Amino acid sequence: MGSESWVPVPEGSHFPIQNLPYGVFAGAGEPPRVGVAIGEHVLDLAAAAAHGLLTGAAPRGTGPGPDVRWFVAGSLNRFMAAGPGAWQQTRARVTELLSDARQRRSLEPHLIPRHTVRLRLPFEVADYVDFYSSRDHAATVGSIFRPEAPGLPRNWLHLPVGYHGRAGSVVVSGTPVVRPGGQRWPPGAFAPVFGPTERLDFEAEVGFVIGVPSRPGEPVTAAEFRRHVFGFVLVNDWSARDIQAFESQPLGPFLGKSFATSVSPWVVPVAALEAARVPPPSQDPEPLPYLRCQEPWGLDLALEIAINGQVMSRPPFRSMYWTAPQQLAHATVNGAPVRTGDLFASGTVSGPEPAERGCLLEISWDGSRPLSLPDGTTRSYLLDGDSVRITATAPGAGGARIGFGAVEGTVRPTSAV
Repeated sequence: MGSESWVPVPEGSHFPIQNLPYGVFAGAGEPPRVGVAIGEHVLDLAAAAAHGLLTGAAPRGTGPGPDVRWFVAGSLNRFMAAGPGAWQQTRARVTELLSDARQRRSLEPHLIPRHTVRLRLPFEVADYVDFYSSRDHAATVGSIFRPEAPGLPRNWLHLPVGYHGRAGSVVVSGTPVVRPGGQRWPPGAFAPVFGPTERLDFEAEVGFVIGVPSRPGEPVTAAEFRRHVFGFVLVNDWSARDIQAFESQPLGPFLGKSFATSVSPWVVPVAALEAARVPPPSQDPEPLPYLRCQEPWGLDLALEIAINGQVMSRPPFRSMYWTAPQQLAHATVNGAPVRTGDLFASGTVSGPEPAERGCLLEISWDGSRPLSLPDGTTRSYLLDGDSVRITATAPGAGGARIGFGAVEGTVRPTSAV
């Protein structure tokens, strides 16, 4: 497969030919369909398949073939469910088309400038699980709330801690986030009050999405990760810290997190991240056998977080203690099945340094040490009108640099009464 594309790719683009992430897009008045990002363009896979340009397209006159059905859908779910063989074949064919200049004449009509289309939620979310897999994040949060106790809960080094979120609240990047209301117990108050959160936060995370489902009662092992996982996205797990603090005992997050979770519009295939794989941090004590993974599944992703266009943190994903295959193995070890469109998020990505923390809870030490932004303003937590943008890049094949695009959201005033 070629390493360069005849489609112009600007220097520093997140979407060289080594990436080829999938998304769902639509022009004005058009139905949504599946495309691939290349440089500043989107390749319309529905149109390419309909014209017989993709492997597996039906012969003329026989009706739509499987490729057409996968790509005319308003989500990636049909394609994701088709499995690794279909993913590999499609990626190889798209790479061939975009790297062979002889294909330009037939393919160019199906390349659409990205700025002219609207990107949609890329997949229908079947279920949503959020983990707590950064040791630096967990230790810092422990120091904030339990300064006299051990930084990590007793179970943390033995299993990937997580909770079930609300799939219906997962939204695509760019969707406004309305400040949620709920019960909170202000300091010094004699009883809880209801009202808009005063401690709205972001959480910079990375998630993976399931393509091929599993059957109930049959755990998915860490070694089977590639058989089931389609790709990775960026995640912002918006959090209302004051609501979360009051409600979380004893069962954990509920309304403090269920109001919105944003994901990036492009799904980076697992195959595009092979060059980004690195050994994860050493795990001591050694995990139980079902959590052991023979392959190195740390990922060398460099995240960047900006508030109102001002960069304020750069968390390193390669330091995450629990890896994606371990998370999947743990989530299914009790026999729970996975479904096409299940989203698993990593939990807040944080490093050991203050400039590597992945949420305002850590950065501002729960509001007691306000963050100073380059424009001279300060933040303990997010204000109405604030925009949060999270990006990530990674090593790609052949020394290229690939990226996830961005997950963005702007805070709107509360609708709570």
